[in-house]
Amino acid sequence: MNRDISLIELNKENRLVVACDSLGGIGPKEGDALRVEGELVGKLAVRVALMEVLAVRARPISVINTLCVEKDPTGQSIIAGIEEEVKLLDVDIEQLLNGSTEENVATIQTGVGITVIGVAKKEELRLASSAAGAALVAVGLPKVAKEVLTAKEVMADLEVLQQLLSLDYVQDILPVGSKGIKYEAELLAKLNQLRLELKAELKLDLEKSAGPATVLLITLPANKLDKLEKTIDKPLNYLGKLAN
Repeated sequence: MNRDISLIELNKENRLVVACDSLGGIGPKEGDALRVEGELVGKLAVRVALMEVLAVRARPISVINTLCVEKDPTGQSIIAGIEEEVKLLDVDIEQLLNGSTEENVATIQTGVGITVIGVAKKEELRLASSAAGAALVAVGLPKVAKEVLTAKEVMADLEVLQQLLSLDYVQDILPVGSKGIKYEAELLAKLNQLRLELKAELKLDLEKSAGPATVLLITLPANKLDKLEKTIDKPLNYLGKLAN
């Protein structure tokens, strides 16, 4: 699997979907390169792995945080952010969350690891569902590091992902992270055994890191583009299409 997930066969009908993400040097501790509140660290860190699992239409059943900081106060603030983000989903937080903190050694820099485990029926998974001729659209703008602090309105998030999941004409959804839009677009085409045809003179930086999945790539029939624009309240950029 070339996507940032692992698939594990439980039985003939069901699959586990595992996604993970890490974050370092961003947080409230003295050694952090970017000083932000722990709550924001938790929200953004868990969002990435949740998006990866949800994007393939799996249901999260476990969210694990491995925090390289003390539980109180830094760990507690990060966990609060994780909980706030997970509450956006229709899940039982008490059953879902688990984790660990560093209680033996004093730390001066924030480090976070997140693992999300989901489950889905084999026939419900959407790993490569794009048809030849499908339009390719970037939802959200690539933002990274400090930019994320002031770019909430133009970033993809869990709310817009859930909107996209509810649209029956959306074929594939692929979160974009540090490798940039072009890399993920080429991967999406390859997974579908199709060819990527990018539009000429795109104004979007296709190589730029999208940090904590601030962009979602989606495919859909070209005749649904107008409908998408009326539904999604985030920047939309038509990138081209997937062709035979």
